[in-house]
Amino acid sequence: MTRFPLRAKLALVALMLLVLPWAGWLYVREMERFLVAAQEEALAATARAVATALHERPKLLAYRARSESELRDEAERELQRLTGGVIGQEAPAHEAADDGEIAAILKALERASSRIWVVSRDYRVLALVGSLKRADPPPPSLAQRVLGLLLAPPTEEFDDAIAEDALAAGREVAAALQGAASTRTRNTADGRAVVVSAAQPIWVGDEVLGAVVVEETTNRIVSLRSQALERLLVVTLAVFALAAAVLLWFATRISNRIRRLSDEAEAAIDARGRVTRLTTASEAADEIGDLSRSFTTVLGRLARYNAYLEALAGRLSHELRTPVAVVRSSLENLHAARTPDETRVYVERAEEGLARLGTILSRMTEASRLEQGLSTAARERFDAAPVVRGCVEGYRLAYAPRSFELSVPGAAVPVQGAPDLFAQMLDKLVENAVDFAADGTAIRVHLAESGNQAILRVENRGPTLPDAIRDSLFDSMVSLRGERSGAVPHLGLGLYIARLIADFHGGVLRAENLPGDAGAAFEAVLPRAV
Repeated sequence: MTRFPLRAKLALVALMLLVLPWAGWLYVREMERFLVAAQEEALAATARAVATALHERPKLLAYRARSESELRDEAERELQRLTGGVIGQEAPAHEAADDGEIAAILKALERASSRIWVVSRDYRVLALVGSLKRADPPPPSLAQRVLGLLLAPPTEEFDDAIAEDALAAGREVAAALQGAASTRTRNTADGRAVVVSAAQPIWVGDEVLGAVVVEETTNRIVSLRSQALERLLVVTLAVFALAAAVLLWFATRISNRIRRLSDEAEAAIDARGRVTRLTTASEAADEIGDLSRSFTTVLGRLARYNAYLEALAGRLSHELRTPVAVVRSSLENLHAARTPDETRVYVERAEEGLARLGTILSRMTEASRLEQGLSTAARERFDAAPVVRGCVEGYRLAYAPRSFELSVPGAAVPVQGAPDLFAQMLDKLVENAVDFAADGTAIRVHLAESGNQAILRVENRGPTLPDAIRDSLFDSMVSLRGERSGAVPHLGLGLYIARLIADFHGGVLRAENLPGDAGAAFEAVLPRAV
């Protein structure tokens, strides 16, 4: 299977940050459209102001100034070409005061890097001031030069000559001469700049005698766009680099922790499946820390299970050695028996050994039979108090002369489960308490309610529970009896069976030492039936 490292996955996730500059680019383009619309409105306001100043002043509109610039001469020639060379007779020159008045009006309303035309109804250029080019454009920065590789930067090196359709063929001029204000956006002749123009009609009474045309490039807006994209590029690169570094560090840290955990898990089990050492549980409060602690718990349980399997042979050998030896010796002596009485004694001893072997085999299969039976056992609502009373009465007869102290509430203690299984659980707890209780002490059985719980507690005076075995006390084949087992075989299954029954009733089984290390107590906490 192809390996896809975690760091590569996080790097792929980091590439999703590229959506940020794309969104920023869309935002800048939207703002550029808003600024162009605002520029059109500003040019329209300027043209409206010039037209308002020239309203009802036919003398100024009849004025035709003499040649003032190459640009105006070019405009005149272009107008002549567009009108077929017939513009009409030049109006007689007015006094210099008229010339100065219209020039002052245009000069007062002139915009930086803009050009203002005043055109008569017969397409005669009455006045022209301004330029579309900025005088001293700022030099481009390094970031702007880099950005210029992706986007065309604004430039003042464009052809601002009069286009063939600048006036007569321009729809904004034609609309203004028809009495309607209009705006237009067009490219320069060389296509290196975009020009926005606005035209307003000049009224004298109810008649349109001319139009005012105000032009301006979008270079300032493009410069603002370039500055915004420049900052966006710098911020995006910085954020992307920072995010990539953080993600790389984070991925490396996670990979190292996972690799270390993997190495520890592999080294914990040898080739024969034995747990040689446990992993060190991490204290990190995250999922990897939880995984590390889970590995430690699983390996601990596996180590105990391996110890159980390794001790199983020794425990079975220990439990089977005595009855087998009894049967063997009885059979050997039976061959040498000379009287019927001796024969009867050896036969009885052999039968006792066989009975002990049968008990061992029965207890070995008891847990497996119980596990299979619990999966199909029916649950019912029953009162635990009379069950405990009946069991304790039987214990007084079965374990005489051992004394029992019983504490059961007068009210019912309802539990959801199986009464016979509940009694079997109590049997295992009492059997364990009897085996470890000191001579002359009583076994205390206590049943009580606490909130929504029913608590069954069995106490005995005697040796305490060692800390080393407390975690595995309810596992299979765990026993502290050792040589105390006597004539009755014990395989360490009693508390394991009690735990299975407690789980079946939806409860838990726990053990603790009595205060002052006076003995041990086992407690089954079961949910109270509603």
